[in-house]
Amino acid sequence: MPEVRIPMVDKPTVISLFAGCGGSSLGYQMAGFRELLAVEWDDNAVQTFRLNFPEVPVYHGDIAKLTGKECMKLAGIQKGELDVLDGSPPCQGFSTAGKRRFTDPRNSLFQEYARLLTDLQPKVFVLENVTGMVKGCMKQAYLEIMRTLRGCGYKAKGEVLNAMYFNVPQSRERVIIIGVREDLGIEPSHPKPQGRPTILRECIWDLRGNREDDRMLSPIIQKVAKKQPHRWSTDVRIYMSIKGNQGSSLTLKWADWDGVCMTIIQDERALTGIVHPDRERYISLREAQRIAGFPDTFRFTDRSNGMKRVGNTVPPPLMKAIAEHIRDNILAVQL
Repeated sequence: MPEVRIPMVDKPTVISLFAGCGGSSLGYQMAGFRELLAVEWDDNAVQTFRLNFPEVPVYHGDIAKLTGKECMKLAGIQKGELDVLDGSPPCQGFSTAGKRRFTDPRNSLFQEYARLLTDLQPKVFVLENVTGMVKGCMKQAYLEIMRTLRGCGYKAKGEVLNAMYFNVPQSRERVIIIGVREDLGIEPSHPKPQGRPTILRECIWDLRGNREDDRMLSPIIQKVAKKQPHRWSTDVRIYMSIKGNQGSSLTLKWADWDGVCMTIIQDERALTGIVHPDRERYISLREAQRIAGFPDTFRFTDRSNGMKRVGNTVPPPLMKAIAEHIRDNILAVQL
């Protein structure tokens, strides 16, 4: 069957705040959306975004200085015309990997998202963040976020979705909040799981000899591996017997050919990262981008920055599923 092409003027529209390198943007593009504007301040993220989405206008700067009026002017829309406002405010302040302070200034960037949401009044909004925002002491922050979003004139609902059930070969849980403008009279909802998880062998087996950006294991980790011949070991006791302490060991992960890859993090300092199943190296950038759901054609500037981008991104297939659900179950209903 020939591909059905939607005329550009008929495509649903989206603006991406905190756009990063474009993981969400790619998902929306795959779902047939037209991106009117991307907002991002990180230099390398913007460089990477422009490499892959040269047709999308970018506001490269501090979101706190972007007014709703200027945002609408750059996107060529009026208040209330936008279909979807998407955003993933930086999440380090909520992350369970950090100190998780309620007052972390990085958490306040959500207020900039809410400000632009109020000004633009899109039909639908999508906000993505780490699951740490709904755990422990951060539950109060989550409840305040929901109150704020609903106060902007929206019915809002949050769910935890794991990307591995949405055609992403990686276990990556994220809180997805979807809101629908109250005057539309439609309840927000989320997509259902789309399939079984993909094991690593099905994803990167053909790249196992890839040596284009090798990051080899440190001598300490090689000693840990050799304590149990023919298989990698995550036994912290072995690690401690060699290093003398377990510093960094809990953020080091061994991949398994017959398992789903664990969550890729943005930081590869010291002994952190994901170790290849049967090579004395960490996973390569090419492998990481496949594990995150990016096509091989997606371009990054270099390994170090590329791993940061992949570790920070919303997996494109997950966002594609969310965008398709919004397109078919919310936007199509209100037409």
